[in-house]
Parts: sequence; structure tokens; C-alpha cells
Amino acid sequence: MEIHHGKHHNGYTSKLNAATAGTELENKSIEDILKNMDMTNAALRNNGGGYFNHCLFWESMSPNGGGLPSGKLLDAINLAFESFESFKNAFSNSAATRFGSGWAWLCVHPGGKVELCSSANQDNPLMPGIGCGGYPILGLDVWEHAYYLNYQNRRPDYINAFFKLINWSNVNKLYDLNS
Repeated sequence: MEIHHGKHHNGYTSKLNAATAGTELENKSIEDILKNMDMTNAALRNNGGGYFNHCLFWESMSPNGGGLPSGKLLDAINLAFESFESFKNAFSNSAATRFGSGWAWLCVHPGGKVELCSSANQDNPLMPGIGCGGYPILGLDVWEHAYYLNYQNRRPDYINAFFKLINWSNVNKLYDLNS
């Protein structure tokens, strides 16, 4: 994870800052940049997505993670997927079956409905025309750089390990802020 954070995330951050320096985007939030993205701007799309996605990824984990979501988020998960276990299976399947590099997402829509999707490369649901929309509250990086050193080609083992680290307290807060 140190290499992942120090090299990959740092690279996206530096390149995003360079891409927005001196432009009308320089003082905008990353969410505003992504929601209004010119999808033909490859540098901004890749680095803006990489920055946001990794920020969410790091905030989604804690050494004391695991367990279950609670409150309104757990209610929304149970409504959409019938149980936490069904949600976990669907999220894991979304991550495991993303062809090539990308992300698996749990998103919340205004009103509290939750939905799963995945996206390729550094795209995310905030960007125009990508996936399920809504606001991403949980994201799993399924690029090989995220897991290959420890898990080689065993992406399902990496996904299972992720569930032991999820910081549900933070995911609950994101749900409450964006539902």
C-alpha cells in the first residue's frame, strides 16, 4: 500500500495540479471538476479521476475496519440487495468481473437509494455518462497495481481482504452527506 499511495496516488495528484494550474478549474472542488468533465480531455479525466478515486479508496479503509454498515446505510443496502451478504456478493462480483483495470463502486442517489456499478480505468460515477451516477461512497481499486505485489492474479482474495478493512463509519458519513 505504501508504493500504491506514494507512487500512484501521488502521481495522479501532481498531474491533476499541473493540469488545472492557471485555468478556471484551479480553485474548483474535485467533484465540480469531475461532474463537468470534458471527457475528451484525457489528462484531466485520468488524473482527476485517479486523484478522487484514490482519495475515496484510502478513506474507505481502516486497520480497525470490517464489520457492518449501520443505520440508514444498512437499511438502504438491505432494501436494495435484501441483505448485507447479498450486497457483499454483488459488490465482490462487480469488482471481480471488471475486465482489465478499473473500480467497483457503491453509490448513493438523492433520497438514499444505493446502487452498484464499476468503471474502467480512472473513470468514476461523478463523470458524465459513466456507470450508475449518484455519489460514490465506497470504491475498490481493481487495477493490478493495487493488489499484484501481495495477491498476484488472485483478485478475489484481494476483494475479500478489502471487506476486512472497510471503514463503515466513514462510508456511513458519506451516505448521510450525499443521500
